[in-house]
Amino acid sequence: MAYTTINKSSEHFNTKLYTGNGSYGHGITGVGFQPDLVWIKNRVDNADHRIFDAVRGTDKSLSSNTTNATVTGVNLLHSFDSDGFTVDDDGAINTNNNAICSWNWKANGAGSANTAGTINSTVSVNTTAGFSIVSFVGNATSGATVGHGLNAVPKVVIIKGRDSALEWRSYFSPIGAGKYMVLNENHAEATGSNFMNNTAPTSSVFSLGNGATPNKNGENYIAYCFAEKQGYSKFGSYIGNGNADGTFIYTGFKPAWIMFKRTDNTGNWYIKDNKRSGTSAGQNFGQMNPNQTQYPSADTSSVENKTSGYAMDILSNGFKTRGTDSGINASGGTYIYMAFAEAPLVGTNGVTAKAR
Repeated sequence: MAYTTINKSSEHFNTKLYTGNGSYGHGITGVGFQPDLVWIKNRVDNADHRIFDAVRGTDKSLSSNTTNATVTGVNLLHSFDSDGFTVDDDGAINTNNNAICSWNWKANGAGSANTAGTINSTVSVNTTAGFSIVSFVGNATSGATVGHGLNAVPKVVIIKGRDSALEWRSYFSPIGAGKYMVLNENHAEATGSNFMNNTAPTSSVFSLGNGATPNKNGENYIAYCFAEKQGYSKFGSYIGNGNADGTFIYTGFKPAWIMFKRTDNTGNWYIKDNKRSGTSAGQNFGQMNPNQTQYPSADTSSVENKTSGYAMDILSNGFKTRGTDSGINASGGTYIYMAFAEAPLVGTNGVTAKAR
């Protein structure tokens, strides 16, 4: 059995729940590190997802459920802090008495110059966890390349134009470089050489076509790149069976966060994690694990839902679909997923790891 190189996953990814207070300068602590990517969703209001990163800087938000350009404002994310972050009074991230969820990843601050590609980039990278935040400017040249800094081949690359109303186009290795998914839509996989020029990423760069998504001349782009790390992250695919005794997906760790999407048909981008259970700010969300049923959708602004059709067991070595809705487990349906660990199945010393 292979071992992990990351015994404590919460030093690189963590979900943090909090209650809004509607005030400017609301400090959120308990993340466990200074996050460089913070993704926030109000659980009880119809509100856009808010995504912030240390390369773009504070008070600059993108929303996974829209094509909108960067929203800049003094009432958004105030700061990235040593054990969390501080929000101001924007309703999507700090409505008084609302239950709010944040997902946090560690990279390496504001980043540094990378010249590995034909397009220079600014890269904030955590090579241990296989995660980088990449900023670059498009040049409309087919076959252009951008350095990602991972020193490993990314299995997921999610790219968004910052200046214009452009899709979140995403590369997932299970479907290949000639196809793409759109994070802000429920569409099935699409074919298009203008996305990554039909070229899979390498250990140093990812490639671009000459289309506006994602290589419009002069457009500023942000990319989130993920390489697989044994015992910490897994990016793959599964086939549904349409049965309540659903498909089991082996990851080699107990997942802390899972996002999945049907690829052969329409279906939302559903997110599950190991923290959203119990009661928060007066709202009773019920027990989630095992048979976790609650989810928000990355492509919609909708409130958090709880539906038995989307039930899922989170297990010590992976996850198992229990619902029969087509968005999670249609018979013969194909799905992609991203998963990050709560705890590895086996630690670096070969001993069964404990949850942390």
